[in-house]
Amino acid sequence: MLPTTVPTGLPPLESGDRLSRPEFERRYGAMPHLKKAELIEGVTFVASPVRVRRHGQPHSDILAWLGVYRALTPGTMVCDNTTVRLDWENEPQPDAILRWEADQGGQSRISEDDYIEGAPELIVEVAASTASYDLHDKLRAYRRNGVREYLVWLTKEQALRWYRLEEGEYRQQEPDAEGLIKSGVFPGLWLAVEALLAGQMAEVLQGVQQGIAAR
Repeated sequence: MLPTTVPTGLPPLESGDRLSRPEFERRYGAMPHLKKAELIEGVTFVASPVRVRRHGQPHSDILAWLGVYRALTPGTMVCDNTTVRLDWENEPQPDAILRWEADQGGQSRISEDDYIEGAPELIVEVAASTASYDLHDKLRAYRRNGVREYLVWLTKEQALRWYRLEEGEYRQQEPDAEGLIKSGVFPGLWLAVEALLAGQMAEVLQGVQQGIAAR
């Protein structure tokens, strides 16, 4: 459980710290001003300030897309920047997740202290480039823990990678002839890739609505 009061004598979280998950949570809880820190493969990552075009606006667009799907799909949950307890060395705070509720067969659950435990079905991260740890350490942790689909928006390179877990490996998905990538886990979750990259959100939202109507 993350502390609600600030303990004394705890050093602050710093990027590169190698910590157990309980120690990471203690230190994170002692820094209420800190908005985002993650434990990935036992190593601490403290987030840098957020830029508009590299992160803030893309993040908002992803949430709009997922929000439409969630509104029209009972039994799903969308979360923004929410702590996920994957295992004892990984506690990420993904930019967005989409999960099935437990009574719909979902593989994650909400803990008594209100955190996600286990692997959500879909995780989305907004990353500046392929050099980001989102495509290296995080990808390995998500794959190993059974995150079934993983979407990374590379904002500097204006590219999108959607991975699907198949036989224990992530396989990158490509758009179909209509420019759509279609989820294998969430029926009707369609993404118009080029429209998203171009900021044409009306087309993106139309695409997901078409997917929902077709399921």
